Amino acid sequence: MGGTVGPVILIGGLFLLILLNVPIAFALGLSALAAAWWVGIPLEAVLLKVSGGVHSFALLAIPFFVLAGAIMAEGGIAVRLVNLANVFVGFIRGGLAMVNILASMFFGGISGSSVADTSSIGTIMIPMMKRQGYDDAFSVNVTITSSTQGIIIPPSHNAIIYAYAAGGTVSIAQLFLAGILPGVMVGVGLMVLTFVLASMRGYPKGEMVPLREAVRITGGAFLGLLTVLIIVGGVIFGIFTATESAAVAVVWAFLVAMFAYRELPWRRLPAMLAGVVRTVAMVMILIGFASAFAYMMALMQIPARVTDFFLGISDNKVVILLLINVMLLVLGMFMDMAPLILICTPILLPVVKSLGVDPVHFGIVMLLNLGIGLVTPPVGTTLFVGCAIGKVRIEEVTRALWPFWLTMFVVLMLVTYVPALSLWIPSMVRF
Repeated sequence: MGGTVGPVILIGGLFLLILLNVPIAFALGLSALAAAWWVGIPLEAVLLKVSGGVHSFALLAIPFFVLAGAIMAEGGIAVRLVNLANVFVGFIRGGLAMVNILASMFFGGISGSSVADTSSIGTIMIPMMKRQGYDDAFSVNVTITSSTQGIIIPPSHNAIIYAYAAGGTVSIAQLFLAGILPGVMVGVGLMVLTFVLASMRGYPKGEMVPLREAVRITGGAFLGLLTVLIIVGGVIFGIFTATESAAVAVVWAFLVAMFAYRELPWRRLPAMLAGVVRTVAMVMILIGFASAFAYMMALMQIPARVTDFFLGISDNKVVILLLINVMLLVLGMFMDMAPLILICTPILLPVVKSLGVDPVHFGIVMLLNLGIGLVTPPVGTTLFVGCAIGKVRIEEVTRALWPFWLTMFVVLMLVTYVPALSLWIPSMVRF
């Protein structure tokens, strides 16, 4: 439908509007309407897809997860997780940087957001690292790259968006499980790199935490970490769905922050809730317009055309996966993660399915790939947040970013070409 002109209007119009600085959500909607007008599709049908796109019970998990993460970020959990990480790795050469990475791993399992992780952990760790003699750019790079663990380690609202974009054919519980090992691999890889750089540059190491103090710190952080067990364990063992687990996590996070830690004053609740509403509104508007965009892509058979294009280049799975990774890395430099998931999943999933790639495995590859984009200039959201917190110029941070970027790329290649790294844990659990 629409010959060649229709897809050109749809895809070309999207990128033209983005270049004109039109917000991505509205660029998706306007390009879908323009393409529908050209091919003679009633505009009402496109608008119905916008409203129908957000009319999904599974999407309720997103606002709940965002709210639970906000409560825990404001409620003192970040400080406790930093202290807990210090117990395990603070005494190693470059230990403060490793504390940063491990704390991000812990916090990522609660917030599910790279930006939230950088904002919470970075506010604590970046000034602390700078005072201890770490380079400014190094401090920021450790923080922003380690924060991408939160995108992969469950619970990840981006995993829910991927499951939705895949047409509901992918299990959210399996995605959560599949992200555990790759997320840990990112953290371990960054720790190894940090140790090497710290040894070369003579960065300091801390002292061993006394046993009694370690027990106290662990006990203090336990209630916060229990949020992860509630969410992931509840979904895995079938106690409740992903949406229900997110709602339970909100209640638990509220009780812990308000009555156990007592570090979230009632007067801060309105501002926190306003921030959550803004975030959720942006995500939902994006999902609605992306649904209309995907509808027009399906009518114009763009996924089938892309599949034919890739298979026309090569029928070798290794080559095509490499091409897809390169394409996503380039796109991730210019667009945010959620819109790319919504746009690229309906196009690329048929391609990888034709090669026998498991959709769960591909979901983790996509999340990890686009997570790298969040710390890559020129439009890396997490990069901007980290530079703002660290009061460091983007150019300075970017020049020192390459070893961290390379480490994450190596993990991406391992996860891409060794499916067992993401599929082994889900295969051990019956759903």
